Amino acid sequence: MPDSLLGRVRLPVIVLAQFAGTSLWFAGNAILPDIQPLLNNPALNGWITSAVQLGFIGGTLLYALLAIPDRFPTTRVFLVSVLLAAAANVGWLFLPLQASTVLVSRALTGFFLAGVYPVGMKLAADWFRPVLGRAMGFLVGALVLGTAFPHLLRGLGTSLPYRNLMLAVSGLAIGGGILLYLVVPSKPLPTQRTRFQLDALRTLVQPSAFRPAMLGYFGHMWELYTVWAFLPLLIGSYNTLHLAEPLNVSLTSFLTIAAGMLGCVLGGYGALQIGSRRVARYLLITSGLCLLLLPLLMGLPPLWFALFLAIWGAAASGDSPQFSTLVASYAPAESRGSTLTLVTSIGFLITVISIQTMAGLVAQFGASVWLFWLLLPGPLLGVLAVSTNDERS
Repeated sequence: MPDSLLGRVRLPVIVLAQFAGTSLWFAGNAILPDIQPLLNNPALNGWITSAVQLGFIGGTLLYALLAIPDRFPTTRVFLVSVLLAAAANVGWLFLPLQASTVLVSRALTGFFLAGVYPVGMKLAADWFRPVLGRAMGFLVGALVLGTAFPHLLRGLGTSLPYRNLMLAVSGLAIGGGILLYLVVPSKPLPTQRTRFQLDALRTLVQPSAFRPAMLGYFGHMWELYTVWAFLPLLIGSYNTLHLAEPLNVSLTSFLTIAAGMLGCVLGGYGALQIGSRRVARYLLITSGLCLLLLPLLMGLPPLWFALFLAIWGAAASGDSPQFSTLVASYAPAESRGSTLTLVTSIGFLITVISIQTMAGLVAQFGASVWLFWLLLPGPLLGVLAVSTNDERS
């Protein structure tokens, strides 16, 4: 393939591979209505998401401490990781159906996704640094769309057996990894082998331009995945108030999460004009206002409530690529992949705490919409963090 053509297709291929790989993330949530009656385990709703997050945390820590994204060709790391994640995603289908095997499968899927999401960000940082905010917008938008994709499959074909859905998602992920490996080259590795030094952990707390971006990202993560995990529950609660015109839970969940791709892409273009920091702050403020107003808007007609959810979904996800841009920009070049992976690991640990706290409150008090105010500290603290420095970055 000529170099000029390769340069033009490089970003679309990375985006497509990221979409395909991250479609594994919420595949378990999409089939939960099918398998939960078979398992008779009411706690599965919170843990099926947290299992992926915990696996991802373990994977990112190992990838970072071993400096895997910086020591080996990036596209090879991506391909091997997505193959293993896809295998883990369907492994439980060949075993007796038990909650333990499902959760172990989800944890292993998350573990190997550590070589997909952060490594895709490293590829974008390697190849598109002059327009990194825009490139990250497309890349994280692909992650958001991939996350929503299993909900679309279920919403369009409610009779689709859960086995077929899981196999289809794994096949998509493998295809994306192979395409990336064939089309996108890895940047040359440093002549001196990179090792992730534990002393580098100090950079996470030392005063610098890096720290506000990291703290803003952590606030964003307190909200995002808990919203995604409990979105079907929220829409179900809305439907109990609007029995005459209920929303399709799966399709509305897909549209709400997928709206985040639009937020990511538009935010990426906005970052070229006003900087990543300001875009992230404005979107954090918007998602925080959506959280604040949520209980008051449950009485809206279905179409207007779905539009509100789409605005919330766009804002809640749209700041993520700009935080990734800021973190990638300020991370040391020689350990960028490991630093991105480590920060991502901590961010996902925060999601587990948030999800399990919400799950415990739901179990105690029922599906009350007021419980979503638990997530308000995330946007609030995130806004405070990124407001400490208003430079055009």
